[in-house]
Amino acid sequence: AEVRHEVDEAPPAAPNPRLPQPYSRTDAMADALDCALDLMRRLPPADIEENLMGLIDLVPDLCENLLSAVDQPLKIAHDAASKRDYLLCDYNRDGDSYRSPWSNKYDPPLGDGQLPSQTLRGVELKANEIFDIYRDLYFEGGVSSVYCWDLDSGFAAVVLIKKTQDHSKKGQPMKGTWDSIHVVEVNESKKNANYKLTSTVMLSIETETEATGTVTLSGSLTRQTTNEYQVTETSPHVCNIGRMVEDMEYKLRQTLETIYFGKTKDIANELRQAVGTSELKRRADITSKISGSMR
Repeated sequence: AEVRHEVDEAPPAAPNPRLPQPYSRTDAMADALDCALDLMRRLPPADIEENLMGLIDLVPDLCENLLSAVDQPLKIAHDAASKRDYLLCDYNRDGDSYRSPWSNKYDPPLGDGQLPSQTLRGVELKANEIFDIYRDLYFEGGVSSVYCWDLDSGFAAVVLIKKTQDHSKKGQPMKGTWDSIHVVEVNESKKNANYKLTSTVMLSIETETEATGTVTLSGSLTRQTTNEYQVTETSPHVCNIGRMVEDMEYKLRQTLETIYFGKTKDIANELRQAVGTSELKRRADITSKISGSMR
């Protein structure tokens, strides 16, 4: 007779947390992306486009992730059909083509490019009209564009504004650029809608004189906020988004003014006084005499 012996197999041992674990390609790509974004934050903002292209050349696999994660200065294109300018960004790009918010067509032409639904297209057109007025009132020039796309629970939109001022043509040694990117995600319910706004402002100022040479001041600031508003005929999505963008741009401008100019001035004064020590002492003595006489 044949005798069979059954041997119970021991369960596989649990991985030892103290030993190094297998490192997947996904983990490697995530770490590489984190390192690339961290490096971009430490490099001069004025050279962001050149630095970004250099990183893409070094790590081509991160091309799409870097282009979608790193905000770049906005570029201007012209819509020949509507005879109006519009702004280019990753949100109106499909392949190598960009969609105009005025004619809703891609340039170069693209047959199967992504387009907003008919209802959302109406919202997009209205938003472009409203923010064109907003841009003219607050910036007195420049270019603005609004793009919308459908989501499962609502829709999303991006509001772009670019203003470039070059006083060097008028004999004044200063030129600057303001780029603002406002991305809002809208989750709709029966009566209310939840709006999640992420705003980024990029500011660049350059002056050049014989006394000081070339001085460049540039940087970016990102903030996020969430609000819930009622959606009615008197308070549609465009009004609610416009209110949030207006409030956020005011706060960002105040912060930029405090950080970029106020803090820079404080640091410069700490490094080198604008007047000599003897003059500062003379002013302090005068202040002391005036304070003493008022007692």
